[in-house]
Amino acid sequence: HLSMHQLLLLASLCLSSLPAALTIYEKAAGAPTPRLQYLLEPLYEVVHAQRGATVTLPCVLRAWPPHYKVKWSKVEPAELLENIILVTNGAQHKTYGQLGGRARLRRGHRNDASLTIAGVALEDEGRYRCQLVNGLEDESLSLTLTLDGVVFPYQTSQGRYRFNYFEAKQACEEQDSRLATYQQLYKAWTEGLDWCNAGWILDGTVHYPIINPREPCGGRLLVPGIRTYGAKDKQKDRFDAFCFTSPVRGQVYFIQGHLSFKEAGQACHNQGATIAKVGQLYSAWKFSQLDTCDGGWLADGSVRYPITTPRTHCGGLLDPGVRSFGFPNKEQRTYGTYCFSVK
Repeated sequence: HLSMHQLLLLASLCLSSLPAALTIYEKAAGAPTPRLQYLLEPLYEVVHAQRGATVTLPCVLRAWPPHYKVKWSKVEPAELLENIILVTNGAQHKTYGQLGGRARLRRGHRNDASLTIAGVALEDEGRYRCQLVNGLEDESLSLTLTLDGVVFPYQTSQGRYRFNYFEAKQACEEQDSRLATYQQLYKAWTEGLDWCNAGWILDGTVHYPIINPREPCGGRLLVPGIRTYGAKDKQKDRFDAFCFTSPVRGQVYFIQGHLSFKEAGQACHNQGATIAKVGQLYSAWKFSQLDTCDGGWLADGSVRYPITTPRTHCGGLLDPGVRSFGFPNKEQRTYGTYCFSVK
């Protein structure tokens, strides 16, 4: 029999966490966890990679059932979908969708059904399932692919709270990034992200991370944490965006000068480069330690500069970060420009 504490624990779990609830129930009731018969338990369930790399998700058979197929799919919780990537019967395989075009079986040995993905992209991050399809004895294992990266808040030139969900998603993609997941936002908060404006994330919910509680951000009495508005109407409700980007195979550099926005783009073009996007600047700041005290134009018409070693004459703030001058008049000739060149 379950205790009252165990029943309350089960009741507190929301419907979206049903698998977790079932696991807790099984443990509380003493039910044995089903063991894999044909698939080997993976040594690790999280695989780390960087954008552009080649990564392998392990899935190995310990035994051969009489008739079987192995199906690889990517789980998309926000869309309630599983997108099939590859199906194999051991002798032949077939790939599906855009991800399938970069996917293949590793085939290190006869029992190897591991999935190799080339040119890892931002949208490849997430949960993957390797499923053995064998009639009544189907079984599967799950793996999570995570990318090294950085989360940054983003808003329009017209001010805060102008994006619906779909506009926020497009805005991040235009800046060489994508909407962040909750896990990415949480990790960024633990690393110091403190932002008072609420923003969309990938699953359609709205949050903002607070390190230093203060009156305009929920009050001084609330503890630090991720404030949440929950799920919102993706068409009607309007907020900012939290974008996620990963290391890029290229270089961001600064050209000094007094340039208008148009002149900034031409200055980069003259050197065989393009004017940098916001995501590219954040990536260079985070992973290449780009540190420049001068404001420079970016592709969206904003002016920013990256600081890894805070100092008095560079804004005076104590923490590293990418500082912003907002969206000045594009005819103004006050700033240099940040360029991006592919390596």
